[in-house]
Amino acid sequence: MPVRGAYVVPRRHACPGPARSCDPCRVTERVLPLVVRIERAAPPRRTDALEAAATAVPRLLDHAEKAENAENADAWGEEIAEWQDGRIRKVVRRARGAEWRRALALPGITVTVRTAEVRVHPPVPLDDWPRDLARLQVSGTDLADDAVPPEPGPDDVVLWVNPRLTMTAGKAMAQAGHGAQFAWWGAGEADRAAWRGRGFAVRVRTAGPDRWDALAGSGLPVVRDAGFTEIEPGSATVVADAPWLRAGVPEV
Repeated sequence: MPVRGAYVVPRRHACPGPARSCDPCRVTERVLPLVVRIERAAPPRRTDALEAAATAVPRLLDHAEKAENAENADAWGEEIAEWQDGRIRKVVRRARGAEWRRALALPGITVTVRTAEVRVHPPVPLDDWPRDLARLQVSGTDLADDAVPPEPGPDDVVLWVNPRLTMTAGKAMAQAGHGAQFAWWGAGEADRAAWRGRGFAVRVRTAGPDRWDALAGSGLPVVRDAGFTEIEPGSATVVADAPWLRAGVPEV
């Protein structure tokens, strides 16, 4: 699937004019909800939250793909396909206590990475969220790490964050989710099987300025934000790095 930053070329129809300027392009715009659990007394570490959000995306895509192959009608396949045919927009909201329990009662997948819990739900219409998700707050996701995360290994899927941007944890979680989706799209069946065997684990790290410049110019997939919130449109936010993406890419 051709990648254009945080956008994809539609699979079913290539419209020659502006987006949604002809009938096949007039589809429901969907967004992927990600809910992070942030309890007052025990908020998650920032890196844990980013990695949980990133891991949640390929887990959802893998769940839908396996269920589609098994002709399972409860796979959210139509919602996911429609979402992937347009902007792969993601919105992160926070929940605690009863709010979190209500989120758990809705269809979705919960991912736990060390101190963080994130629930990913099937894509919903941009202007028609389920009530228990729509009432959750987007703000208040300012999280921090209490130690420097270790250097990733050579076989890890790594999402490198632009050191020159300032993003809340919620914004960075969405960007990491985009990067994980790029890694999923670029993986063959054997790559996905190996990644699946590791629980679709990812590492999210902020690159140093020089390393970022090398990564961004290396040919690896780069997430470019649409600019709806916090940062300028077109900003490069994340580089997706995985063993199967490195073929033909200079070492950085």
